[in-house]
Amino acid sequence: MLAATASLALGACSARTDSGSNGGTPTAPQASAPAQAADAADPKGDGKATCAAGTAIAYAGTINGENAALGQNILNGVKVAVNRHNEANPGCKVELKEFETEGTPDKAPGIVTQMVNTPQILGVIGLPFSGESKAAGNIFNDAGLVSITPSATGPGLSQNGWKTFFRGLGNDNTQGPAAATFITNDLKAEKVCVVEDDSEYGIGLANAIKGALGSKVTCNEKVKSKQIDFAATVNAVKGADPQAVFYAGYYREAAPFAQQLADAGVTAKFVAPDGVKDDEFVKGAGDAAASAYFTCPCVPADQFVEFTNAYKALSGKDPGTYSPEGYDLATIMLKGIDSGKADRAGLLDYVKNYDGQGLTKKFKWDATGELAATTVWTYKVENGKIVRNTEIK
Repeated sequence: MLAATASLALGACSARTDSGSNGGTPTAPQASAPAQAADAADPKGDGKATCAAGTAIAYAGTINGENAALGQNILNGVKVAVNRHNEANPGCKVELKEFETEGTPDKAPGIVTQMVNTPQILGVIGLPFSGESKAAGNIFNDAGLVSITPSATGPGLSQNGWKTFFRGLGNDNTQGPAAATFITNDLKAEKVCVVEDDSEYGIGLANAIKGALGSKVTCNEKVKSKQIDFAATVNAVKGADPQAVFYAGYYREAAPFAQQLADAGVTAKFVAPDGVKDDEFVKGAGDAAASAYFTCPCVPADQFVEFTNAYKALSGKDPGTYSPEGYDLATIMLKGIDSGKADRAGLLDYVKNYDGQGLTKKFKWDATGELAATTVWTYKVENGKIVRNTEIK
């Protein structure tokens, strides 16, 4: 699933105490958003970069397809980085090519084949979703085309032996246990229902959180992509009488499911992952969104002021889930091009050996394409908006 530009002076944002506005359960004081690191990479560079005409990077993922808002968050973050770079470097105007996969495993391989057959493309930000990444990762690998996912969290993606795969966030083996810690320690839930959709992402994340929660999982239900009526699942959850429900899937199904749970009188806390953490969930879930929490291996962008302003000027809205991550990953590729990497092999080697600070985190990958250090945050809905809550320790 399913997210920033450069140096600025930032003041610390003071923490405030949450007294349980999401349904009465006290949670820890809201954590301050991390300040932008002084050495965060800036796609502007020194403004002296030169590169061949037609040099390109690409975004591949959902743009107008299923759960499109998550992909648009990332794409707009990438655009901010590319625009900032190109405005500062008249001798190196890097083109951003956009490819629509609709986020589906059946469409992604054909689209990725088009990309690898476009020689001007030196690197790709994508794919956003785990299922499509699993289906097309070997195509990137065979072509030697580096791809960095800003949001696909399936742990198995880094275990395929692909030399071109890199992940710009923590995987579900990090998010699952972190979510279990939040549900147990902060929400004080002893009985939890885990509901999973049929996507690669949903199944993998459900397995991770079930393993971490152990005997606290008192029911496990399955739903399908594009499902609208959740009556049977709602009845099963209601009968189990849990204190929390964890939904492993995307916002499109999570929104009506949460609303139907609330309509049935289920008072359990609703917790969902990064694939649900989007304003579209808040719109679709109605009143039920007010008691929702989210976990996400993504960093709050509150203090990335310059990035936020540029993002709003570009898109007309605030950055969303994985917007700053998309910016960071594009920045790394642009820095590689500016350093003189003019072909796919060169940019792949640059990313493989990269060691630098971004807005969201320090980027340094191991041999499997996983980051050395990651973090998971919780978020909640307050006054109709998704806001940061706490960092899970």
